[in-house]
Amino acid sequence: MSSPKFPKIPLSFHSELKKRIAEYFSQKGKRPTGNFKLYLKAGILLASFIGVYVHLVFFTPPAIWAITESVLMGCLIAAIGFNVMHDGAHGSFSRYKWVNNIASNFANFLGASQHMWKTKHNVIHHTYTNIHGVDDDIEARPLLRLCDEQRHYGIHRYQHMYFWLAYSFLYMYWVFVSDYTKYFTGKINGTELPRMSVSTHFQFWFYKASHAFLFVVLPILMVGAIPWLIGFLSMSLVAGFVLSIVFQLAHTVEHTHFPLPDNATNKMEDEWAIHQIKTTANFATRNKVVSWLVGGLNFQVEHHLFPKISHVHYPAISRIIKRACQEYGIQYIEYPRVRIAIASHVAYLRQLGRK
Repeated sequence: MSSPKFPKIPLSFHSELKKRIAEYFSQKGKRPTGNFKLYLKAGILLASFIGVYVHLVFFTPPAIWAITESVLMGCLIAAIGFNVMHDGAHGSFSRYKWVNNIASNFANFLGASQHMWKTKHNVIHHTYTNIHGVDDDIEARPLLRLCDEQRHYGIHRYQHMYFWLAYSFLYMYWVFVSDYTKYFTGKINGTELPRMSVSTHFQFWFYKASHAFLFVVLPILMVGAIPWLIGFLSMSLVAGFVLSIVFQLAHTVEHTHFPLPDNATNKMEDEWAIHQIKTTANFATRNKVVSWLVGGLNFQVEHHLFPKISHVHYPAISRIIKRACQEYGIQYIEYPRVRIAIASHVAYLRQLGRK
């Protein structure tokens, strides 16, 4: 399908939000990008990851500790993705472009192509959130059915029970299958990828080779094939589940919408900002530990409305956005705790699993 169009409204809700957010940063004298707290957190996460990697590969601990550290590495991969790579890819980590490029580039070293991610996430997902046939983030067929328009298979009756296993394989599928599929087809769920330059082609293969050496070849040489396989699976399955569940809690829960464009005009009913609010949910926003670990992605409404603002500012601007939603009569979807959001996600999967 061709990309849907959003109605253009002169005095839109989005323009009012941008005005209020701009006033907030002006009054506070703050930049919308990252600050010292973010850079300190990034340093802690990256140093921890390197330390655990070196200890596992070059000073291999006993089996139980090795598996524990592999699980920790999986958590650190997800945390670096949420806190460093994600802000960097959106240009919100720093006011300097070269710093953002370095931050976003950590995804390449962890095996995920930044070129594919920026198109899939920044362009497609953030523009056409929860629109079937366009948003690749709600495409998990045939294992999972994530919206009403997707075909129902018998196995979907049990998806609310096995989803955790499917989510666990996300990281490995992303690194070893999805990126290559996008690369060779030149498409993401039917949407054409931007033309790749010679430099982009080189970077794709260079980083894929670097990841294979650092996470497959070198560990096998140092610890052996079987220990490596156990450690790699422990790391990858944990990383995949954490990455998946955080993003799924933001969009595939009971109260989020999955709107479609008008068949005749290919236009969406709502303006872009209202569409983002209707298709997105927050969770556990008062839990500072969760917010720290997931890089503010529990404030997903704020992130979708203002992706170029660093997540360190989301708690403050959420109050402005929530107040505006109340004034305009727009539902602001929020779950107070992680377990409640997970329960809603499971209920949603169960609902879609029924024929």
